[in-house]
Amino acid sequence: GGSMQLGWPVSIEGGDGAGKSTQAELLLIRLKATGVDALLVHEPGGTDFGEHVRRLVKGDVERSPMSELFLFEAARAQLVQDVIRPALEAGQVVVTDRYADSSLAYQGSGRGLDLADVRALNHAATGGLMPDATVLLEIPPDQALARVDGSDGSDGRSDDPEQARFEQEPIEFHRRVAEGFRALASEEPGRWFVVDASAAPDRVAQKVWAIVSSLLVLRGISTDA
Repeated sequence: GGSMQLGWPVSIEGGDGAGKSTQAELLLIRLKATGVDALLVHEPGGTDFGEHVRRLVKGDVERSPMSELFLFEAARAQLVQDVIRPALEAGQVVVTDRYADSSLAYQGSGRGLDLADVRALNHAATGGLMPDATVLLEIPPDQALARVDGSDGSDGRSDDPEQARFEQEPIEFHRRVAEGFRALASEEPGRWFVVDASAAPDRVAQKVWAIVSSLLVLRGISTDA
């Protein structure tokens, strides 16, 4: 990153039911426990404006894929300007529960929008700010959606803001999203770290921490309690 960026941005990505929110929270706890100044943000949200957009996204108002994309980009632009950039400039590690890659996977691969259009809007909304590392929580969509609706014996509580909308999509949609994430990870292996998210949450958290802590050491950020 540029000279302004003293902190370290890391994103957690994956499909519905992959456990992103849980893993992002566990990562934040681990970072703070080891003395790292860290901040967790989620998309869409994290600002007053973003929370309004979040409610709109969750609702049943009909919209086109492009309109939906602009909603996410609007929330993202505000989050980057108001929260993420200032935190990075203050030297914090910023963990994002979803970021620009979600738009490529959901609105691009999932909804069928042109990926070049999505990339252009991502770039406009973020000012080109991308994570140094992205952890992809990978789980077969069939298994993930069974988690979401509780048919796997879990409580089925949806901790993803957009699940109210996206979990109702057919399995084919979720498979396209999963393929989209996989393609992104293979295109940019230096940034993406794929973790099997079908294991128990504490096992997944151990793998995520192994990745993040080693990257922080490389960045010269100590993770000693």
